[in-house]
Amino acid sequence: MPKTALETRGLTKAFGGFRAVRGLDLKVQRHTIHALIGPNGAGKTTVFNLLTKVHVPTEGQILYEGADITRDSSASIARRGLVRSFQISAIFPNLSVRDNVRVALQRRLGTQFQFWRSGRSLAVLDEEARRLLSEVGLSEAADARAADLSYGRKRTLEIATTLALDPPFLLLDEPTQGMAIEDVDRIKRLIRRIAKGRTILMVEHNMSVVADLCDTITVLQRGEILAEGAYAAVSADPAVKAAYLGGGHG
Repeated sequence: MPKTALETRGLTKAFGGFRAVRGLDLKVQRHTIHALIGPNGAGKTTVFNLLTKVHVPTEGQILYEGADITRDSSASIARRGLVRSFQISAIFPNLSVRDNVRVALQRRLGTQFQFWRSGRSLAVLDEEARRLLSEVGLSEAADARAADLSYGRKRTLEIATTLALDPPFLLLDEPTQGMAIEDVDRIKRLIRRIAKGRTILMVEHNMSVVADLCDTITVLQRGEILAEGAYAAVSADPAVKAAYLGGGHG
């Protein structure tokens, strides 16, 4: 199998006369944690939207495991195993923590659109739901209403529902945004744990998280790659310091 899990070639997105992403050539190696960083407006979230087909590319190609997925739908990409979490927590607030995970697990039964079935039919998913909640450290909150969790725990629950799809490739959009220090540390440990046997591409503003977790860092500026490499090399790059780290984000 190729070492590169995900690749873009000349990826471009224009909104009218404005090019948010310009000729992006990106390679994400399998079973690594790869970060996209850059100042606000650099194009990071637009890149995520292109990869998951929220936006259609203006030009260029997207390859996943060697297959051209440029014209695939969002649903098709998810079925291939590219699964994304969003900046804003996306959970069912009035369901219990366990039921949030069970809903995500329904795809394995093929019953996600069979709304007339009894809720008892999901009981076969309880053991797997318990395993996932244990993996992310939410076992003690299984019966709690999701809306009652702290912000950091809600983001943790969202990661658990993402893992329910058993994706080989995770796209994490600012997983520690708005978190208290203790929650950031918990999410860092969780990402390190779930990265085993998976590929992770993440957008992250917290440089301590990037430095601790990421094998490769790509710095974007105005939709183009400014620098790429390990954290030590990227953080020492004068162009990066001028465009990003020196701008108060470090």
